[in-house]
Amino acid sequence: MAADGDWQKARLVERREETATAVTLVFEPEDWPGHLAGQHADLRLTAADGYTAVRSYSMAAPARDGLVEFTIQRVNDGEVSTYLCDDLPIGAYAEVKGPIGGWFVWRPTDTAPVLLVAGGSGIVPLQAMIRERRAAGSRTPFRLVYSVRTPADVIYADELARPDATGLETAILYTRRAPEGALRPPARIGLADLNTHGWPPDFQPVCFVCGPNGFVETAARALVALGHDSHRIKTERFG
Repeated sequence: MAADGDWQKARLVERREETATAVTLVFEPEDWPGHLAGQHADLRLTAADGYTAVRSYSMAAPARDGLVEFTIQRVNDGEVSTYLCDDLPIGAYAEVKGPIGGWFVWRPTDTAPVLLVAGGSGIVPLQAMIRERRAAGSRTPFRLVYSVRTPADVIYADELARPDATGLETAILYTRRAPEGALRPPARIGLADLNTHGWPPDFQPVCFVCGPNGFVETAARALVALGHDSHRIKTERFG
């Protein structure tokens, strides 16, 4: 039995195309200990000549049947993301270590309102929280504000577009090109967006913000400016 935190072999059992640049990969580790929504894990690839490369990725869904799900955005000239998205075949093995992180997590026993603010592929750990809430039958109030470049860049588009019986409220904002008929013109996320689509500060929501560095800084500053308690704003960033 693998101890928590040890590297273990993981077989790729499923691949799903999410967008032209994002792919969901489902792995079956040898003995996964489980994880919380919002945590991440390390993936290690080893070439035939012994060269290894390690990257950290957020998990996109709750643990189910011992499986671990990642949604990976292809990075231009990225040796690991490109290989994972384009070349790793079903049945192949990687190594996984985790879960990692205990601050940027949501548990079904948490009852405070939740505001999820995602930029681009920053949706991944937040989608794990949405899926965990749905699987648990939780009625904790959730709102998602998701900023992307264009409609074609929306990860989990079909899932987010379906009516949600649990009352999830979703606002998708576009920075480069909005769909026809959109009331909001393309623009970067701002204070007005979070004021319109977020929770009022006096509701004392927990705010999870994930995305590129600049996005996270802008969103976190806007939330503080609106009166949210900085101690209830949890951030995770990349790039």
